[in-house]
Amino acid sequence: MASFFSHAIASVAIGRAMLFRERMKFWLLGITCAVIPDGDFIGFKLGIPYESVFGHRGFTHSFFFALLLALITMLLFYRAEKIFSRRWNVFFFFFFLSTASHSLIDALTNGGLGVAFFSPFSNERYFFPWQPIEVSPLGIQAFFSERGLKVLKNEMLWVILPSLLLMLFPLLMRKKNSAEK
Repeated sequence: MASFFSHAIASVAIGRAMLFRERMKFWLLGITCAVIPDGDFIGFKLGIPYESVFGHRGFTHSFFFALLLALITMLLFYRAEKIFSRRWNVFFFFFFLSTASHSLIDALTNGGLGVAFFSPFSNERYFFPWQPIEVSPLGIQAFFSERGLKVLKNEMLWVILPSLLLMLFPLLMRKKNSAEK
């Protein structure tokens, strides 16, 4: 898995690229959607096997889960929005992308058993052919170690820097549009 930081910044980058200028609630919900799939690590403590549908990188890393979480987020936190209105759809899509980005990033890591993108319909695990991201150590103590620092440096190159560039995209587009006027 990639670290909490990389998943969080990827969510913010997605929102900025979609030109959102929302309140803090929106951004915190997006970050929560991006990091919540790793809540499945509790399965290790409960004796759930890694390869189980409810094991690490199983159901909570699926696109189906991303749809469910986006829907729940909208129903709980944006009740005032008219369902399927343009704004509702765009927010829903952002929360879906924030959640799904977690699995896509994890499929770029070099450790574990892969990601069950299509759970609960299939528990087959996948990695992308290119896996440049160092897998993050599990646990706070392990993360704040020499290995954790190495992982953060790696994520800086492969996740955080591209996310920052993605966040610059709207600024560059505005600058280009104002220069053309």
